Amino acid sequence: MKPEIDIEKHLQELRAEISLHDYQYYAQNAPIISDSQYDALFRSLQELEQQYPHLITPDSPTQRVGAPPLKAFAPFNHYTPMLSLANAFTSEEIHAFDQRICELLTADAIEYVAEPKFDGLAVNLVYENGILVNGATRGDGYVGEDITRNLRTLPSIPLRLQAKSLTGSLEIRGEVVMHKADFMRLNQQQQEAGLKVFVNPRNAAAGSLRQLDSSITATRRLTFYAYGIGTYPSHALAFTDHSEILTFLGSQHFRIAPQARTVTGVTALLACYQEMSVSRSTLPYDIDGVVYKVNHLAFQEKLGYVARAPRFAIAHKFPAQEAVTDLLAIEIQVGRTGAMTPVARLAPVFVGGVTVTNATLHNEDEIARKQIMIGDKVIVRRAGDVIPEVVMALIDKRPPDTKPFVMPAHCPVCGSRAVRLTGESITRCSGGLYCPAQRKQAIWHFASRRALDIDGLGEKLVDQLIKQELVRTPADLYRLDVATLCKLERMGTKSANNLVAAIQKSMQTTLPRFIYALGIRHVGEETAKTLARWANGDLDRLMAATLEKLQIIPDVGPVVAQSIVDFFAEAHNREVIAQLHASGIHWPQSTEKTPATDITNSAVAGKKFVLTGTLEHLTREQAKTRIEQQSGKITGSVSANTDYVVAGADPGSKYTKAIKLGIPILNEAQLLVLLQSADQKHD
Repeated sequence: MKPEIDIEKHLQELRAEISLHDYQYYAQNAPIISDSQYDALFRSLQELEQQYPHLITPDSPTQRVGAPPLKAFAPFNHYTPMLSLANAFTSEEIHAFDQRICELLTADAIEYVAEPKFDGLAVNLVYENGILVNGATRGDGYVGEDITRNLRTLPSIPLRLQAKSLTGSLEIRGEVVMHKADFMRLNQQQQEAGLKVFVNPRNAAAGSLRQLDSSITATRRLTFYAYGIGTYPSHALAFTDHSEILTFLGSQHFRIAPQARTVTGVTALLACYQEMSVSRSTLPYDIDGVVYKVNHLAFQEKLGYVARAPRFAIAHKFPAQEAVTDLLAIEIQVGRTGAMTPVARLAPVFVGGVTVTNATLHNEDEIARKQIMIGDKVIVRRAGDVIPEVVMALIDKRPPDTKPFVMPAHCPVCGSRAVRLTGESITRCSGGLYCPAQRKQAIWHFASRRALDIDGLGEKLVDQLIKQELVRTPADLYRLDVATLCKLERMGTKSANNLVAAIQKSMQTTLPRFIYALGIRHVGEETAKTLARWANGDLDRLMAATLEKLQIIPDVGPVVAQSIVDFFAEAHNREVIAQLHASGIHWPQSTEKTPATDITNSAVAGKKFVLTGTLEHLTREQAKTRIEQQSGKITGSVSANTDYVVAGADPGSKYTKAIKLGIPILNEAQLLVLLQSADQKHD
């Protein structure tokens, strides 16, 4: 048996060899061994690391696999801000840009680097002593989301840099894209699996990178292209020009855009733009323009920044591609949340490389603003080169037989009333519990953890139940039995029994949970609690409430009140609620002494409380419940709008902030006195 020092050396050699082949395959598109030979090398590495797990290193190619799902992404502060670029759309704007640069630098001609503007997701990689330690989205330019575990799954991102002696922090900036061929492949897989398809490669790349489960990201073919650096160790690296940075990035086995070139003068810039505009359709990835950067770094520093954009760079965007066609009809598409969106049915027209037959009209206000009529000749644009939209009607070419569009008064899918709330531009179907278009969303929300909490009823199972027409409304869930469930894919007897038990358990709930589960627009968990308290546990009282009565309730304004009235006015929704009652769903009757009509008189009602520290007699949950019973609100942070901070033992920074802002601070005894005085007002 070889000594461990030899094993460690052999592992190092294997990792270096595999990393080289990754570079040749993913960065150079020039593999030098076959896939089977690569797989054999990778298996050898895996087997050795399984035998010697203590010799696994963070930069090993085997560590690209996905990790357990995260609950959320942590914020990450960029060492150097990732500022956005100013946009230009005409050659005149580029001439003006170049003229400003020449005047500020007192030069006749400036050397620039012209690079394609990738249409992907900008990310920042942080290397410490040459090892990848963090990766984050651009975010607001200063703080992004930490997606390190997802980025580690991308073979085009080196886990260790080639510069062996590099010490200190180095930020690498670039774009994660999904190649067009990989996008087509992914959408085909999604379609075959009955899952949603992505709108475009950028959307697919962003969605894949922001998965909480990095093992999903690992299955998506994403590619990273580097185009710059942020913070870097000046003692180890020295750059004079931006073009040198690109050369350095390539030497570290990053992909860089092969179209990038160094040119002098504005005429050469516009020639690059024209060339990339012509060749964009042949590129493996989407680009939406060309980025021009002053090449000399000392000039960049001298030019500096204006607002949140550099003076030394600009993005020359490609124009959206447009065409003229006939608007044959306007149909209504009902989304999963009930949004009724007008969609234009068009005479087929070739726009931006694809044949377009449908285009969004957004909403009825947009149709009116653009003076669009059915039968018009219209200009169609692929906004962002992807989503077709009707830009305008050619009124001077309007045929005599055009007809105005009228938003229907009822949902075209289920016949429920169409409603449009004050201040909203979207008309919605009011049959939330009944409408087939909203079926999946309604049932999934009804069963969610914060609603009826039916454990085991996930999104995929809901899809199956709807597809098999076993469930049309939430009430149908309570008719399911083990025998029926066992006929579904991947549903054994044990899983079926567990689900039926969870459904039965959900019958005993609380009124706030039930109200929230109904999915009434604008009614979240806190509003549902407020409504339940106001109704004293009587749902019929809430269902019969008028607009005027609802607006008396704390935190229920005209929009929320109208949404509640519209929901309960829809006969289909009331029918489903009756069916749920008949199924056996129930909740404890209210034991509160407070009459529903007097709850707004509470000394606590409408006040905002923040809890900090440990109370002596009440748990934090008990204190929260007592406050909410009097229509008080619990918030998580102290602000100028906070009414009281309740402080127990060992209070934290919230206590300090409250003192600084002059917020009244209550101890436990004072809180109890306040709550008791509120109770006495109702006696």
